[in-house]
Amino acid sequence: MRRVPAAAGVIAAMGLAACSTPHLFGSRGNAPNPAAAASVSVNGYLWRASLDTLSFMPLASADPYGGVIITDWYVNPEKPDERFKCTVYILDARLRADGLNVTVFKQAKDAGGNWVDAPTASQTETDLENAILTRARQLRLSNIKG
Repeated sequence: MRRVPAAAGVIAAMGLAACSTPHLFGSRGNAPNPAAAASVSVNGYLWRASLDTLSFMPLASADPYGGVIITDWYVNPEKPDERFKCTVYILDARLRADGLNVTVFKQAKDAGGNWVDAPTASQTETDLENAILTRARQLRLSNIKG
């Protein structure tokens, strides 16, 4: 069985969610549920910018309706004794700095070769949030100009 990368699945799901054909998710002739459409409350620019910024990490889970992105562990080839995992929460439908929260988890190998939790620099989370916000602004500006 051929395995589809998680990012491709997320992109396909986002494409289907954007489709305006009401019979894709319900029976033919039924109008889409307005209450369900109103439940999507995350900023699209922050969502796309988060996926773009973390694209170097394997994706474990992405919930565009709840605004949560969870990566799998990423090992930098230059430091094979450390690995990182991120969780991004998009908290608002507006493009605002306080509408985003990034949590970074770090593990390091101990003497026995086991992964153990290690502290991360708080600046790492701030730097990722700033990178996502910068990318979101770029996406918004390119959408306005285009």
